[in-house]
Amino acid sequence: MEERRYAIGIQNIETIINKKAIYIDKTQYVYKMAQSVGNFFFLSRPRRFGKTLFVSTLQHYFEGHKDLFEGLKIAELEKDWESYPVLRFDLSKVKGVKLEQVEEYLLGLLQDYKDKYDFDTTLPLGKQFDALIKAAFEQTGKQVVILVDEYDAIMLDFIHDEESLPEVRRIVKNFYSALKPNADKIRFAFLTGITKFSQLSIFSEFNNIKNISMDENYAAICGISKDELLTQMKIDIENLGKELKLDFDSTVQALIDNYDGYHFTANSPDIFNPYGLMNAFSDKKIKNYWFDTATPTFIIELLKKYDVQPTDLENIRVQEEDFNVPLENSDSYIPTLYQSGYLTIKTYDKQRNNYFLDIPNKEVRIGLMKNLFSNYLEMKDRRIGRLLASDIQFALENNDLDTVLENTKKIIQLIPYTDVKMLEGHYEQILFLIYTVAGADVDIEKRTHTGRIDLTLQTKTAIYIMEFKVDDTPENALAQIEEKKYAERFAGDSRKIIKIGVQFSTEEKNIVDWK
Repeated sequence: MEERRYAIGIQNIETIINKKAIYIDKTQYVYKMAQSVGNFFFLSRPRRFGKTLFVSTLQHYFEGHKDLFEGLKIAELEKDWESYPVLRFDLSKVKGVKLEQVEEYLLGLLQDYKDKYDFDTTLPLGKQFDALIKAAFEQTGKQVVILVDEYDAIMLDFIHDEESLPEVRRIVKNFYSALKPNADKIRFAFLTGITKFSQLSIFSEFNNIKNISMDENYAAICGISKDELLTQMKIDIENLGKELKLDFDSTVQALIDNYDGYHFTANSPDIFNPYGLMNAFSDKKIKNYWFDTATPTFIIELLKKYDVQPTDLENIRVQEEDFNVPLENSDSYIPTLYQSGYLTIKTYDKQRNNYFLDIPNKEVRIGLMKNLFSNYLEMKDRRIGRLLASDIQFALENNDLDTVLENTKKIIQLIPYTDVKMLEGHYEQILFLIYTVAGADVDIEKRTHTGRIDLTLQTKTAIYIMEFKVDDTPENALAQIEEKKYAERFAGDSRKIIKIGVQFSTEEKNIVDWK
């Protein structure tokens, strides 16, 4: 195998180039933005999607490091290299601080430049940023470039703290208030984040900041497109395939299933999660990398706040204005899950201007369901629940249905009692969750020409058609499957079809029998 270097966790283009690690060339976007009529840009992308690396690329370009870009696209495009004073701020460094520390940390970011530029560091926050911009402009004779990475990180830390949030918003708004009055001194400004907060001055006061998050021209600015994967990373696919003992096409399909599926515009190319992809190539394994690095607390709190059910996250219809709802004004979980990468555009109906959102891929689906699954269980029972789900996964792979349903019963016994009116629907959701966490392809209420199948569970070798009855026999459930001819829905599939009737009891609040 040809040795390939993967810059896992390295977000500095200079380090990547100098170490001869794999770099997917995005410099054409740098040139396009630099030559644009506008000079203020905002980009929203999920975490670990390459935003910081792109900010690093912008920094080195505007500092005039021509030699670094030799052999890259921008070297062919840029003829007049010029250097500018660059002020770069990474607000993710301020995450996890207490309310009384927020302003101090922001002041610290500004004062990192006190040795380079002579400005008054005794001023309040907003005025101190204003003084820094003016000092950089006057002392170099050049307009200033401002790069802010993860501009919303502080706000997201406090988004569910209703008592502290107004004060945090005031502090952060004060920080950004220096940008507008200094617009004539700013050559270029670029801000990245996950979500949009309307009440910060960059959005509420600026009318010239261009949000390129859903701009077709910048759809592939972060992440790795399918075309980039198949051309620039062909050798990586081949090396992974050898390790997994898969042919080229099967290896590509495994990567698509786990790391592809992101679309950030109506006509976006397929975008792969770069973090998952690079780790898979480096480890020669298909695993859940992006989701397992850490799910932001605000996402878990959001799911709890809106009592999100597992199937609420599928085939969601929205319109364009729904994407642009600021987080603090939203009455829905959908915009935030989209902006954070847990939902993505799957199809677009141009005639009605409707977008249909869904979970991007298997990695995100299983990760989200694991979190929802944990929310059903008490803390002391979560480890047992995960082990039972793992046993179900093994049993499904071996078509051991009795073990699947016995362990399903055991998990249901761990779930605290809840008074639900629609018992059948309640357990449909729970079984959907359990089997998704176990790695199966699951649908509930799947439509056929004669009705709806309660639950369909698909593995590599079999399709399970499940019909549920509450206080009725599994034989009657099986009779309904036959009467409605549900199996005909899969007539063209070569896998074995297994029909299952499941009986739930209102008294025992669990499965009591199956056939």
